Amino acid sequence: MSVDPYREIVFDKDGEGPAGQAADLVGLARRGVTDLIVFTHGWNNSPSGATRLYSDFFAPFPELLAPGVEAGYAGVVWPSMMFTDEPVPDFRALVTVLPEKERAIVRLTELLELAPPEEAAFAEFGALLRELAGVGGEASLGAAAEATGSGEDIPAFLVADPMEMCALFADAAGTGAPPARFGDGPGRLWKGGREALRQATYHVMKRRAGQVGERGLGPVLAEVARAAPGLRVHLVGHSMGARLVAYALRGLPGALRPVRSMTLLQGAFSHYAFAARLPHAPDRSGALRDMQLRVRGPVVACHSHHDSALGVFYPLASLAARDSASLTGPLGRVVARDPRWGAIGWDGFQGVPGAPRRMLATVLRDGVPASGCVSVDTAEAVRSHSDVRRPELARVVVSAARIGRR
Repeated sequence: MSVDPYREIVFDKDGEGPAGQAADLVGLARRGVTDLIVFTHGWNNSPSGATRLYSDFFAPFPELLAPGVEAGYAGVVWPSMMFTDEPVPDFRALVTVLPEKERAIVRLTELLELAPPEEAAFAEFGALLRELAGVGGEASLGAAAEATGSGEDIPAFLVADPMEMCALFADAAGTGAPPARFGDGPGRLWKGGREALRQATYHVMKRRAGQVGERGLGPVLAEVARAAPGLRVHLVGHSMGARLVAYALRGLPGALRPVRSMTLLQGAFSHYAFAARLPHAPDRSGALRDMQLRVRGPVVACHSHHDSALGVFYPLASLAARDSASLTGPLGRVVARDPRWGAIGWDGFQGVPGAPRRMLATVLRDGVPASGCVSVDTAEAVRSHSDVRRPELARVVVSAARIGRR
């Protein structure tokens, strides 16, 4: 690890962790740590990969801190899976984090390896994806909504015609011509099926990230705040880890406000999450409405239009089943024009009146605004979804935390 003192905070899929984790963090405060920087990795990270990410990201911090600031560092490790890419998604890694779905995972990867041409094979593939994602066994919106019991929007691809779904993902991945049905040949369709499996597991991890944040990290931070009220906590999350730290705010009792800043790096959750009113549904609000008020300082969303994972695949994976007619159109045009399904890491906060928008160069020169939701366009430094090992981003975190050199 590039910094010291450093601790790891570990959670299982339900947000449970070993006893004593909060006490360990409180111990840092008693040793003189004034500011605790907590970083959470995103989807598709192994524990060792997460630790390497933390070491790389934290490395610039000691040289950036103002005199008198004693920083401690923590990395959250949660089961977000390790999804290898060759030759097909590694089902053994998926089983590690979804052991209860082993039968479905094994059969899904068999179908991807064999690429059978029969239409029945695609129907089986679609049913298994729904089983994996926990949205029921029938390709109907009613069955899917009843199966989840969560009130969440069900992604359209999980209840769409499986062959159309595979063709659509193949097109999105740039593997062939515009979406079509079986006439394009099973090979191209199964390439789209591979991406569909990735997106189904993304849907599972999306739910898990929110749960680990609200039931795991939030209560740990509350325990720390009660025992060490002077410790200033700064939360940082990448990708789905941004969703995790944001949902940790929901796990904090309203009277406790230990979080002094929060920085979301290429956040893989809705850009309307903090909105008081959704533009397309004025009677509804974002899932995290007013949660920014539980942060004493700014909530910063770093976003980049170079992030194709959030610009293309996030909208497709988020498109609700009630709007599944959009699946029959050209994906790149239909989804890109519909702001309902945008990610906060693609274009920053939406639906939050008065939230300032800044360019990275401006923030590095003038600093981050002192409070509220702030969108920072980091495209000049961030060229892809995982491109966050950047000293410029470390400087954004330090600026938001108000712990940097003047």
